[in-house]
Parts: sequence; C-alpha cells; structure tokens
Amino acid sequence: MFDSLDLGLKGKVAIVAGGGAVGNGIGNGRAASILLADAGVNVLVVDKEEVLANKTVEMIEARGGTAISVGAELTKSSECEKVVNLAISKWGRLDILDNNVGIGSKLSVVDETEEHWDRVMDINLKPMFLMSKYAIPAMIDSGDGGSIVNISSISATRPKGLTVYSTSKGAVLSLSQAMAVDHGADGIRVNCILPGPVYTPMVYTPGMSDEHRSQRQNASLVQIEGEGWDIGKAVVYLSSNWARYVTGHLMVVDGGCSLSAKPRG
Repeated sequence: MFDSLDLGLKGKVAIVAGGGAVGNGIGNGRAASILLADAGVNVLVVDKEEVLANKTVEMIEARGGTAISVGAELTKSSECEKVVNLAISKWGRLDILDNNVGIGSKLSVVDETEEHWDRVMDINLKPMFLMSKYAIPAMIDSGDGGSIVNISSISATRPKGLTVYSTSKGAVLSLSQAMAVDHGADGIRVNCILPGPVYTPMVYTPGMSDEHRSQRQNASLVQIEGEGWDIGKAVVYLSSNWARYVTGHLMVVDGGCSLSAKPRG
C-alpha cells in the first residue's frame, strides 16, 4: 500500500498496545498494526487476550508483513516491561509505541460507582503511563528517537453523556502533551489522536441497531462512517518521517462530528 511513499518506516520496530480485535473485525489497534506492517515496520501486537493478537498477526502475515504477538495485562508494570524487552530481544530496537488500550462508561458521577470509576481510570490511563515508562528508554537506546501515539477520543473535548470516560480521555490529552515536553530533547515525538464515532468491534459487538449506526454516520459532516482504518492511517502518518516536525499535537479524526453532533440522548 505504501510502496510509492518514502515514510522512513521500513525496518523500524513498533509495539501496538491493544492490537487485537474480535474475529475479523478492524479495531483501531488492529488497523494500525496492519498498516504499520504494510509500511515495512516489524510489529509486536499486544492484547490482554493473546488469541486476539494472534489473529492480527495472521492478517499481517497474509499481506506479507512481519509481526509477533504477546498476551499481557498492561495495567501491571512487570507486564509492560516484559513487552518492551520482548521487542528488543526480537528485533534489537524500538521506534514506535501505539497506545490503544481503553474501555467505556456511560454514567454520570451521580450514577457511577467508585469501583467502576477506578477501573476506567486504571485501564484508560495506566497502560499509557507504564508502556511509555519502559518504551522511552528503549527508544533512546535505539539511537534514532521515536514516536508515541496515544489514542484518546473526541469525548475528551466534547463531553456529552460519557462523564467518566470523557474525564479519562481528557487526561490522555494532558499526558500526551506533557510527555512531548519531557522527551522532545530525546528525539521522541508524542502525539494524540482523538477518534470520533468509529465503527469498530468494541462498539458494535455489544449490539448496535441500524438506526443508531445511521445516526452516528449522519453526525459526520462528510456523511461517511469512520472505520478503524481511518485511525490506523493517522497512526502511520504520526509515526513516519512525514511527521518529523509534529509533536504534542492533538489530531481529531472524526469527519467533523465534533463540530456538529447533538448531545447524546
């Protein structure tokens, strides 16, 4: 797909945290994994459920790419360190980290439980912190700097009915920009993608009516439905030499939904 473009990615090594998806579905992490491999990147696909990461690797290899998989609980420091060490032991370097791990929540602070608040914050933030903690020194040791892409949501800046989720995703924005400041001198760029209502397995697996799906599509100014591929392509750009002068950026990928969408019912 990228044969005619010099993205400067061939031979690089990436970790995609949350790179699995249910069945043959294309989630944000799976799309990023496949497209990075298409660009010549060696990809370590990580998921809590290793069987989902294995499927992503199968899809990559079917396209001629190179990838391996590992199952890991990325809210644990030792597991994140294990993942980074695996990439280094396999390919000798680390250049890219794509942080996709996250869950949702639909309740207000009045209706939300303390236990679920803790769970959302733990899953939506701690893996980004811990994976970056171990990835950044590895990127520095590799000698060419690196790129970290954190996945947030337009709910971070347009909170309408997903209060705890929006709060966690707002923290991702601050974390990304703070990391960009901290590690720019190390040659490490840190950027953040804010997806809109993208049709991914995480969204449709619990069940979605045709009416709801149509409403999500119609919220886009360009009247098209966002896909995991749209987020994956943004990850490839931000990871490439084409974005060498881009860091601390909050990239909205939502078809204009955040400009027009009505409050959730």
